[in-house]
Amino acid sequence: MDKPKVLFLCTHNSARSQMAEAFLRKYAGERFEVHSAGLESRGIHPLTMQVMEEAGLSLEGQRSKSLQDHFMKVPIRYLITVCGSADKMCPTLPGVSNRMHWPLEDPSAFLGSDEEKLAKFREVRDQIEARVVAWLEEMGGGAA
Repeated sequence: MDKPKVLFLCTHNSARSQMAEAFLRKYAGERFEVHSAGLESRGIHPLTMQVMEEAGLSLEGQRSKSLQDHFMKVPIRYLITVCGSADKMCPTLPGVSNRMHWPLEDPSAFLGSDEEKLAKFREVRDQIEARVVAWLEEMGGGAA
């Protein structure tokens, strides 16, 4: 039996959706086939890589992907948008039976000193981790 596919979608697939993909893989084990994409792809932000490594997760093997290039014909069971523009602009995808929106601040758009930017990335990372864990508990399986 195929595992249910989960797609985390944001604008650029550079921070929030990448973090969510990594955390769901960590906490759900093999329960889902997990992906992330953006309305357009810009590459993974260096601070995303840094804060995830701080949390003990490598993003090795993950890359920034465009929704149009990869997921328009792939049936996705769970679509989770993690930013307002992705939620508003996402086209209808095949097979989506559960669509959710987790409104999360874009840490890459935050203006401030380097230390303040890093702190914002950590804050958003921690929010995403908590959302992933809570979602798995709502689904009845909890974290693996």
